[in-house]
Amino acid sequence: MSQVLLTSGLVAVGAFTVLWVISLLVRDASIVDPFWGPGFVLIAWTAFVTAEDPGGRGLLLAILVTVWGLRLGLHLAIRNLGKGEDYRYQEFRRRWGRRFPAVSLGTVFLLQALLAWVVSLPVQVAMVDGGAPGLIAIAGVAVWAVGFFFETVGDLQLVRFKRSPENAGTVMDGGLWRYSRHPNYFGDFTVWWGHFLVAVARPASLWTVVGPLLMSFLLLRVSGVTLLERTITSRRPGYEEYVRRTSAFFPRPPKP
Repeated sequence: MSQVLLTSGLVAVGAFTVLWVISLLVRDASIVDPFWGPGFVLIAWTAFVTAEDPGGRGLLLAILVTVWGLRLGLHLAIRNLGKGEDYRYQEFRRRWGRRFPAVSLGTVFLLQALLAWVVSLPVQVAMVDGGAPGLIAIAGVAVWAVGFFFETVGDLQLVRFKRSPENAGTVMDGGLWRYSRHPNYFGDFTVWWGHFLVAVARPASLWTVVGPLLMSFLLLRVSGVTLLERTITSRRPGYEEYVRRTSAFFPRPPKP
């Protein structure tokens, strides 16, 4: 197991370091965002290749992570195309000045490599456990499918909404967004709990629950819901009313 975890960790660090070098050349740290999903794909397949016998369970997980990660990466790449560096990284440049290149390596790129590696622990350990998927794994695929639906459809609905000029400055409250203020983040959350259910083959691997727990914490308290809603109320008229009637995360019928 240690060989699989070490190899995937080194590959993740190497990939994000190369991405950091590219970001310096193009002066755009935002390129790290579309790589978040594909980074998981890289870790999953590295573990698959390194493990002696990942079995059907390992192959299933590698495929699920690939479908999720490439879809997310493509979505973010298209969304960010031609928009320049994200305001968050521009703020970092102003704050850190000449230290930005060195500081961004640790606090942006290598930090994301570490987070992706930890979140992926269930997937990596499953490659070592191997074996065929059981009933819990089948349930995990069902949970994954629900999450993938919410994330994919939620993203598509928001993209379509933003493309209409008449929606400028208004609140997206239709489709899945009628039931959750962040259906895409809920989908991401659910996908990783699905991965965990597919991955767990024996009680000894239950400790890898730290992976989906970390992803849940990031989505709910760090880079997801909390970060997005910190300033959106002041920027978007009508958002306070939307907050009053709509669940922040877990989908439910809106309040009257």
